[in-house]
Amino acid sequence: MALKGNLSNFTITQLLNLINLAKKNGSLILERSGDKIEIYFKNGKLAYSKDQKRDNSLINILFYSKLITSNQKKIFTQNAASMTDKELGLLLINADYLHQEEIITCVQTYYMSILKQLFTWNDGVFRFDTDILPPNDKITVSVNLENMILESSRRMQEWEKLNDEIPSLEMALKFVDRPTTNIRSLKLSSKEWRVISYVNPKNSIQQIAHTTHLSELEIRRIVYGFLQAGIVELIRPTSMKHLSYESSRIRAHQTSPEQQKSLINKIIDRIRSH
Repeated sequence: MALKGNLSNFTITQLLNLINLAKKNGSLILERSGDKIEIYFKNGKLAYSKDQKRDNSLINILFYSKLITSNQKKIFTQNAASMTDKELGLLLINADYLHQEEIITCVQTYYMSILKQLFTWNDGVFRFDTDILPPNDKITVSVNLENMILESSRRMQEWEKLNDEIPSLEMALKFVDRPTTNIRSLKLSSKEWRVISYVNPKNSIQQIAHTTHLSELEIRRIVYGFLQAGIVELIRPTSMKHLSYESSRIRAHQTSPEQQKSLINKIIDRIRSH
């Protein structure tokens, strides 16, 4: 019998705790406002995650994890389109391009990132069906939920605070006229520098988050830090269809398309030989 409910009455923390304690096998499907996420569990542990709005293929996961470049992603997409994730993973391992541990680690991190998106959901519906296993062609993992349950509880509290400080991601940012801190004297992470690059009254915080591939929680954390540092302020965005980039800011590092060329050629030869 399926377990159904609403996240306003049954939180993601409670769901994970129930699945963990009962050591359940099954699929948890959550939906809200056009978003749909599927989480699969084996013996109460995270096995597989899927976001309907994202490309969940191994090729994209490797690209997302920066283990392959955009050019390499294109090559794999063209030459290994008929392969399952498991088959492609074995090909990469046998070609000595990636180690098994690298693939498992990046897949596990990706699945966990999808699950962590749910930590900020306080509405939506869910359905848990027992004994439904992940798709056979997908690479699965085995992640204990105890730490994620603790993190979920902590993040829910953090989310409430950040939501109070930044009530809407439709707001925009602008640099204050007289900042209390010199931006270039700050020790910022690569994610923070990317966000700084798009601080412009024409860009909503939501647009910046989408362009820089940050979750709602991540963008709120970064913006809150900037607000506390006194370098930006919240304003209503001016109308603009496309994201505006501040060319004077620091651009993200781009990987050379020639990097590891010989290894890619080796993989292509392997793919074409099948």
